[in-house]
Amino acid sequence: MARDREEARELPEWLLTDERYEPAADRDSFIRKSMEAVAGVLARLRLDGGRPWALSPSAPVKLVLGLLAIILGSCATNFAFTLLLLAVTLVRMALLPQKALSRCLKTSAGAAILSALLMLPAILLGQASSALLIGTKVFVSVSIAMIVALSTPLSELTGALRAFHVPNVFILTVELALKSIYDLGQTALEVLGSLKMRSVGRNHEKGSALGGVGGVVLLKAQRAAKTTSDAMRCRGFEGDYIVPDTLAFRPADAFWAAGAILLVVAFLVLEGVL
Repeated sequence: MARDREEARELPEWLLTDERYEPAADRDSFIRKSMEAVAGVLARLRLDGGRPWALSPSAPVKLVLGLLAIILGSCATNFAFTLLLLAVTLVRMALLPQKALSRCLKTSAGAAILSALLMLPAILLGQASSALLIGTKVFVSVSIAMIVALSTPLSELTGALRAFHVPNVFILTVELALKSIYDLGQTALEVLGSLKMRSVGRNHEKGSALGGVGGVVLLKAQRAAKTTSDAMRCRGFEGDYIVPDTLAFRPADAFWAAGAILLVVAFLVLEGVL
């Protein structure tokens, strides 16, 4: 012990003093807002694979019904039909799982609020009824689109497009884009998190740091594209999409087809055509 103390006494004083480094305060709102923006885009783009309901129709029928409901709701001039379509949409929305229901409500409500803000001049000029009609139509249309997306797996959606003879190039582009955007966004989110954790002190070149994040994402996208191309070539993919057997017509399709006919009849009656 005495020998250790003697050796300690021989050390320089600057080596024995405690080093206290206090970096200058810096704001990380730029990085934080960037991370929140990326996370928000991911939350809106991810479909979570879709969860079909027990009485859900097949994917082709579901696409036709959704498109028909959106077209009828957009063309309706009678507010009674819009309220009828809203009631049907809310009943179907209530059958979604809790997580899907929350996403559907947030997206639809956000779109309706945005349309209300755009129609604010009409409200100030005394056209509150038209603003209410447009806001309700926007809510119904977005809700129907979200219900179709959240209750249908991605593979069935692309297969339904092929059932309607949509070109293979279009389906390939949509499917690869939906599958790649989430992965690239997750990479950007991880790089932004590591950048935030490694940032010490004040950084006056946050723009260049974010440019580096974009470069990493670009390299990741290039590598993923090459890997996907090699995998498709090795598996003999020729660009032809085969409609899976899961898209065959179900017994519930007759029920939904009858409901679609009733909806068209209600539209014609309320619009005064019949």
